[in-house]
Amino acid sequence: MTSPNPIAAARFRTVSDLVREHARAQPDNPALQDETQSLSYAQLDALVDRIAASLQRDGIRHGDVVAICGLNSARHAAVFLGVLRAGAAVAPLAPSSTSETLASMLRDCGASLWFADAAADVSALDSSLPCVSLDGVAPGKTFEPWLAEPGSVPQPVDVTPDDAFNIIYSSGTTGTPKGIVQSHAMRWAHIQRGAANDYGPQSVTLLATPLYSNTTLVIFVPSLAYGGSVLLMRKFDAARYLKLAEQHRVTHAILVPVQYQRIMALADFDAHDLSSFQYKFSTSAPFRAELKADVLARWPGRLIEYYGMTEGGGTCILDAHLHSDKLHTVGRPAANSDVRLIDESGNEVAAGEIGEVVGHSTGMMKGYHGHPEKTREAEWFDREGKRFIRTGDVGRFDEDGFLTLLDRRKDMIISGGFNIYPSDLEAQLRAHPAVEDVAVVGVASEQWGETPVAFVVQRRGTPETANELKDWFNQRAGKTQRLADLILVNELPRSAIGKVLKRELRDGYASLPPASSSSSPRPRI
Repeated sequence: MTSPNPIAAARFRTVSDLVREHARAQPDNPALQDETQSLSYAQLDALVDRIAASLQRDGIRHGDVVAICGLNSARHAAVFLGVLRAGAAVAPLAPSSTSETLASMLRDCGASLWFADAAADVSALDSSLPCVSLDGVAPGKTFEPWLAEPGSVPQPVDVTPDDAFNIIYSSGTTGTPKGIVQSHAMRWAHIQRGAANDYGPQSVTLLATPLYSNTTLVIFVPSLAYGGSVLLMRKFDAARYLKLAEQHRVTHAILVPVQYQRIMALADFDAHDLSSFQYKFSTSAPFRAELKADVLARWPGRLIEYYGMTEGGGTCILDAHLHSDKLHTVGRPAANSDVRLIDESGNEVAAGEIGEVVGHSTGMMKGYHGHPEKTREAEWFDREGKRFIRTGDVGRFDEDGFLTLLDRRKDMIISGGFNIYPSDLEAQLRAHPAVEDVAVVGVASEQWGETPVAFVVQRRGTPETANELKDWFNQRAGKTQRLADLILVNELPRSAIGKVLKRELRDGYASLPPASSSSSPRPRI
């Protein structure tokens, strides 16, 4: 027996309520699975009830915050849903955080209780905050003894669309992470948008990005809302990903561009049967046109790129399989998204001109938790008072309404009064056969104010030196775009969802000793 379409009536329900509906309609259908545990919808619903009842027993009330810090697992996902069913908001925290950062985020979100596994660094944490260990290794009460008796059910909670669903902390690529408060209404908008993507009881979604990331939640929530099965990888591994996808006949997936890059580079990629795929999604980082083209050519199923922010606002969608001539763009504004471009004075730019991307939609953050001044900095209002979220990205719309991103506003280099977009320089460097990956940043210059420096990951076995690559580029670049330096690196620093941490590159460059001469090679770092 299959579940009725839970979105057909367009009546707001929480994802927790939808899980309960599927448990009644299709109790034996697989809901959550990791590499050691599998839960049917009936089992998941019962476990979510026990978790919510346990939280209420421990004093968690409607509107409280409960944090979770751990690697992907079925138990982790069930706790996430249990917190929501108890009426609280989830603060999913990155286990890759330093102990000091983790402590700061726990204080900032005001968590009353938190869950952790062995991946969390708890060395600097306040031991007075109640903790439940997901794996029996992290400190605190062990999960099974903490859990209420089988059959326990929580007191019903009236959750409204405006209630906080989660507090997601920014990746910290620009400094201290900020808590982004997202409402149930925002997640409901994602569920409604998912109606076009064929989620359902027969769909199988493979997730290899972390549950603390909005990237993952963008399809985790609709997958369960429509009664599909979700398979969670604890950590991403390209070869293992393909084996799981083939074994479980995966239909839906979301990957960040660097994960697509690593999968497509596998020597045996074409030997895998991926014919079950219907939809592949991507978001969170720049997705190169040539990589999109390779995915389209060799990986069955549709490829859809989402452009937006964790903070919400306008979303652009590129149906790459339908627009092979627009792979250099991030698509057109989604239905119910109002995306505009503004100049540095906050005025809208004319058609065809470059500006900062701002967006409005039903999926927008309530604000940064506890930081109203930072929330105001992230907002822009049009003449009618309509609220938009500033992205910090610089772009241009083409004549067909597709948005091309040029760069992050903060990453744009102003050298001698000229604007230099690092993405232009990176694209030119990638044209060299010895360049596997590259990032260009602006560094301080007494002569020009700022000047561009490239960090290059070199392909194995290629003989070019850093100076040879720099000279090759500078011979082809405009006078204002020439590189002041080129550094060979073993890899680019990235966040857990694949964003290049350019701040780390800038800081690392500032600490390098000066080159002894313009011709002396820089060491590999």
